[in-house]
Amino acid sequence: MGKAAAARKLASAAAYGGGGLSVLGAALYGVLATEARLAKQAVGPIREEPPPDPTGWYGRGRPGPALTMVLLGDSSAAGYGVDRPEQTPGGLLASGVSETAGRRLYLRDLAVVGARSSDLADQIDQALPLEPDVAVVLIGANDVTHLVPPSASVRYLSEGVRRLEDAGCAVVVATCPDLGSVKPIASPLKEVARSWSRRLAAAQTIAVVEEGGRTVSVGSILGPEFAAEPTVLFGPDKFHPSVEGYRRLATVLLPSALAAFGLAEDEGDRLESQRGEGVLPVTDAALRAVRTPGTEVDGTEIGGNRRGVRGLWVELRHRRRRTDVEGEAPEELEEQDVPAHDDAAVEAGSGTGTGTD
Repeated sequence: MGKAAAARKLASAAAYGGGGLSVLGAALYGVLATEARLAKQAVGPIREEPPPDPTGWYGRGRPGPALTMVLLGDSSAAGYGVDRPEQTPGGLLASGVSETAGRRLYLRDLAVVGARSSDLADQIDQALPLEPDVAVVLIGANDVTHLVPPSASVRYLSEGVRRLEDAGCAVVVATCPDLGSVKPIASPLKEVARSWSRRLAAAQTIAVVEEGGRTVSVGSILGPEFAAEPTVLFGPDKFHPSVEGYRRLATVLLPSALAAFGLAEDEGDRLESQRGEGVLPVTDAALRAVRTPGTEVDGTEIGGNRRGVRGLWVELRHRRRRTDVEGEAPEELEEQDVPAHDDAAVEAGSGTGTGTD
């Protein structure tokens, strides 16, 4: 397991005293399993039609060279529950990047409803021929709901980030959301779901930064805010975000996506201590990130060294949300418009198929 296993153990021990589900007795596990079945029954019916596909060109008529971006992950990346491409996270992010850059952007959405971290390898296989500039990944919720051991989840994610970075693609990972905010989940499963979600998010942060990517904490975004306004930010199934919920998610992800493209001109390299920003060891930063909305964690150096006595040095930022995020539909995708190294997109379309969430 290497770095992935070490990341999981370190984050787990530091944040939760090394406890977690491993110390649960059989009786309590039975209670949790029952609560899980009841929660699944309370969630609305699965939509048979796949989410709208935002794959295509954005900013037609803007000058080149064009940017390329891929979106990977699960239903939260695919935009499950919305009706139009411009309402999906992919459509919102692609529109925001293209407008800010003043350049054309080609987006390929490969996210699959129901995907777990183990499914990232197949998505990355499809992404690499496109030679993307940036990959945005949203993954982890289904790992929690299917009781996938965090060590396994983080190993798959770590391997995926390494492959993308080795190919010259900058990676932005939205870490596991706070499933304790989902209304159909009752106590004590709610507390366990929150603990497991945060534990996985912290481990994801360490593993991703170790491999050269950056992370954005969405646990708090999809936690207190969604809990406070469930009828506004949750969709009809009470589990996935609504149109407004996805828009708010995009307001958090867009600044970090722009930074990955080298377009964060408003903030540059400045770190503002009064906003809680600074340079920290990666473990400290990971634990703070799971508790603070929209926290970005990215590797850095001190005195030319990436590591100190307490591990990897990272920058912890709270980038200002882009509240002006508005999505546009992609231009109609024609064969001559597809990048030459992504001809398969014409025949295959995107990977936003249905699955079991």
